[in-house]
Amino acid sequence: MVSIKFGTDGWRAIIAKEYTVDNVARVSVATAKWVTKNYENPTIILGHDCRFGGELFASVTAGVFVSFGINVKLAKGFVSTPMVSFGAKQYGASLGVVLTASHNPPSYNGYKLKSEHGGPLIEEKVKEVEALIPDEHGLDLESMVLEEFIEQGKVEIVDLESMYIDAVKNNFDLDAIRNSGLNFAYDAMYGSGQNVLKRIFPDMTFLHCEYNPSFMGQAPEPIHKNLIEFSELIKSHGNIACGLATDGDADRIGLYNSKGEFIDSHHIILLLLNYLHKYKGLSGKVCVAASTTPRVTQLAEKWGLEHDTVKIGFKYIAKQMITEDVLIGGEESGGIAIKGHIPERDGIWMGLVIWEYMAKSGKTLEELIDEIYALVGEFKYWRDDLHISESLKQQIVENCKENRYSTFGDYEVQRVDTTDGYKFFLDQNQWLMIRPSGTEPVLRCYAESSDLDGALRILEACKNTIGA
Repeated sequence: MVSIKFGTDGWRAIIAKEYTVDNVARVSVATAKWVTKNYENPTIILGHDCRFGGELFASVTAGVFVSFGINVKLAKGFVSTPMVSFGAKQYGASLGVVLTASHNPPSYNGYKLKSEHGGPLIEEKVKEVEALIPDEHGLDLESMVLEEFIEQGKVEIVDLESMYIDAVKNNFDLDAIRNSGLNFAYDAMYGSGQNVLKRIFPDMTFLHCEYNPSFMGQAPEPIHKNLIEFSELIKSHGNIACGLATDGDADRIGLYNSKGEFIDSHHIILLLLNYLHKYKGLSGKVCVAASTTPRVTQLAEKWGLEHDTVKIGFKYIAKQMITEDVLIGGEESGGIAIKGHIPERDGIWMGLVIWEYMAKSGKTLEELIDEIYALVGEFKYWRDDLHISESLKQQIVENCKENRYSTFGDYEVQRVDTTDGYKFFLDQNQWLMIRPSGTEPVLRCYAESSDLDGALRILEACKNTIGA
């Protein structure tokens, strides 16, 4: 019997090893028990992404829900996580379930729980579901036939992708983008967002927008090392104003300027904040994860906006977005949400906001970033994931806990933030963060300086000091 635990963003496991029909059924039994306990006549929105076995696992999950008397709305074809979250809110469902491993390698699949609010189910409720996972599902899965459930009206097929596209049409000035004279490109990384922009802007430049559950052997995470082909395409084309990339379930964003240079999430959050507040006149709280640049909160303070820094994991941001008036919530790993949409990361939606910003302002992405630099100063950021032994990882964490790092080479520590991991503030708007992975022998080290060389020097000094 495999012990199943929900991590920062759902349960993830290797297909055919731990991620099996029986184990998916076990999780579904727990989900069904929780929903029937907390809701009268419950409805669950269910969808799967582009990974191997998506249809099979969705069919099993739907069957389990039906066996508990739950109304099931099953997405037509593969869908993104934001589509399921949006669908859960639009239909007033009790819960949304997405079978996805997001940006994990192609050998993985997963199970995410979404709330009626259209974002991640809060941590306390996820733990309640986890506590209900049985050792055995105790069901006759072979007797559950999806086609029969559909005929009986117990499972309804819904077109979440078209619903999402209608929302895009109602919320964006697509004509302004189309008539701007700007050329855009999109890399879906073979993920489940691949059809949306093809349907809205069919003449755009597309890359990896085909069904390929192997993702060409690469984890569909929108970071530069995984997007070299996209970067080179933008460089060689010579006339692409901005390139958008999204991950396997299209909730994370990656961005490129016209030179094929990667624009990290810190800059994207600042761009979105500038557009929403300065250009569109919107207000609200600014909520960021602990690994995000402090320049976001500096800008919020400059404009008199309330701000908060939370632990890493979008569920902490979503919790605030559900209960408070939040203008923007974002994290370093590419998950960003804004007011007026759902309390959920959405890579395509954020990309469209940036494109509308460019079209309406008549400025290039580079000019808009210069506008940000005029407000908060120029900066560059880099992250190293150090693959080290578990014993060394634990020793470094212990050293952090005991405040044994007062300097890193020539860099003197001014203060330490322990919201999540250890964020060492250095001189001249520079910082270093050390945070251990909770699931693997990896130590994540983040650094920011006025230029890339400075950030890399800080990371080198960090590695020398901690002995990694």
